Amino acid sequence: MSFFSSAALRNKRPTRQQATALLSFLIATAVGFVPGPRLDDGSPPRSSVTQPSPATSATGPAPAATPDPTSSVPAPTTQAQPAGPSWGGTPLLGNDVSWPQCTAALPEDPAFAIVGVNNGLANTTNPCLHEQLEWAETALGGTAQPEVALYVNTANPGHDGSWWPRSNDYGGQTVANPYGTCTGGEDAACAYMYGYAKAFDDAFLRTVSDPEEYLWWLDVETGNTWSRDQNANRADLEGMTDFFHSIGAAVGVYSTGSQWGQIVGTVSEDSSLYSLPSWLAGAHTVDGAKSNCSLPPLTSGGKVTLTQFVAKGFDYNYSCI
Repeated sequence: MSFFSSAALRNKRPTRQQATALLSFLIATAVGFVPGPRLDDGSPPRSSVTQPSPATSATGPAPAATPDPTSSVPAPTTQAQPAGPSWGGTPLLGNDVSWPQCTAALPEDPAFAIVGVNNGLANTTNPCLHEQLEWAETALGGTAQPEVALYVNTANPGHDGSWWPRSNDYGGQTVANPYGTCTGGEDAACAYMYGYAKAFDDAFLRTVSDPEEYLWWLDVETGNTWSRDQNANRADLEGMTDFFHSIGAAVGVYSTGSQWGQIVGTVSEDSSLYSLPSWLAGAHTVDGAKSNCSLPPLTSGGKVTLTQFVAKGFDYNYSCI
């Protein structure tokens, strides 16, 4: 039996006809939603966590190199996967790409593809999202991973961010908040609403068609902005998870054990994070990535289903299932 239960993991490609930004805004307006933060929003706020993101990952933000989202983005070209005996001549490795690869030749014929939705920060949009989703359509399959998945940047900036919730209302409705009522404080209740809002924006305001059909990986790295309160950080990620689950999408968590421990800490059984699959960063070779499948998952009730390593400047991913 597959570890995943969502329809997003049936190796069935979602419809890829992408909506326009205007259409997405009209849809959001029709359901009574008036967006708070802008889609592309300035420089990152100050971080309460100072440990840098692992150098092995190409998914971490580097704001100084952010492409201009208003510029014309050329269609991505491709480059051959690195060869070697560990690969066996069979394309069973996937790739993840995002804004840092907007002008790069993307790997050819990945077994599966994971595309970053944001532009390095949780409140921004990858300027070449659609072009990279078109590249992702070249995924060949052959593993238990969904052929195309998405990942999103996460953060808990509090009042240092450009927007912070002041109530339990978002997306035209009052959200059932397990942490109580948000009144604007830097507490778990408002962190939950911030995470819920970012997930709502990712699904409905960044022109992703059929968001419910995807597996959404939550990228949890110390390079983004986090509270010193691990309970609030957990609440933030629970808000994101609960929103994605509410539309029928599957969710997983991406990090390293050390970064997850610093930001989130121990996750209890009653948390919606508890049974999520883990995608582990930190390996340097395909053999290292394969070995990392035996590492502990980020949450005690989860399972390591995917591991990452870097080759030729790209993130490659090994399926543990």
